[in-house]
Amino acid sequence: MARLAIVRKVVQQKVKETFVTIPATLRLFFHDCFVNGCDASIMIQSTPNNKAEKDHPDNVSLAGDGFDVVIKAKKALDAIPSCRNKVSCADILALATRDVVVAAEGPSYPVELGRRDGLVSTAASVHGNLPRPNDNVDKLNKLFAKNKLTQEDMIALSAAHTLGFAHCNKVFNRIYNFNRTHIIDPTLNKGYAKDLRLAWPKNVDPRIAINIDPITPKKFDNIYFKNLQQGKGLFTSDQVLYTDRRSRPTVDSWAKNSAAFNAAFVKAMTKLGRVGVKTGHNGNIRRDCGAFN
Repeated sequence: MARLAIVRKVVQQKVKETFVTIPATLRLFFHDCFVNGCDASIMIQSTPNNKAEKDHPDNVSLAGDGFDVVIKAKKALDAIPSCRNKVSCADILALATRDVVVAAEGPSYPVELGRRDGLVSTAASVHGNLPRPNDNVDKLNKLFAKNKLTQEDMIALSAAHTLGFAHCNKVFNRIYNFNRTHIIDPTLNKGYAKDLRLAWPKNVDPRIAINIDPITPKKFDNIYFKNLQQGKGLFTSDQVLYTDRRSRPTVDSWAKNSAAFNAAFVKAMTKLGRVGVKTGHNGNIRRDCGAFN
């Protein structure tokens, strides 16, 4: 189908320009779907009368390359008369997400289409709807269950952290100020904690980022789970998947079997793509992904 090929071509070109496109698009899709559903409301620019989702503190670190690839794909589609105003920004984001997973050597999967773009985007609606880097398994399960996603889906989607990078403020407490008894989080691998302290000294520029997966940061793979087995989960919300006895068997299983992990990831991404989908009069197809029109 020509439309899919157009989006794929734009994604491939953008990935060639900058690898950041891959984790940026994946994260953008997740942050969009968990707040009012997969409706591209994350793309909307704030106006003097409305502070939009993207300007909530949990979203300001979303890299611009994810937004850019959707905007470029929209422009490429609209340049073809038969495609003009036929594909929603929400569907473009879902397709681009699949295409970046493939670009990182991850599994391909069919993307369900037919989403319309949301008519509302407020920063206030983000609050409490996205996972936090210090969340435990109970909190994560509760948040994912709200979106009809199981613990297995949660673990599979967490493994998107096989790609991407993090800023120091999300991890500082684990390496410098964990609690009254421990300066360093005891679940953190000692050698890895040392590496993190070298990369992020106490007075580090907060804009300095490091890879979440220290082993294969540019490849979509199951090394994420092997890292957790060794205490090398960067966020608390990663490492708890191994330290909690409820989720550990899944981590162990997928660390051994990448095909089983890939299948679970595809299943979870498909379910994620169905969250809060708008159809009919509940949405529209935006001409400009960044504005209600």
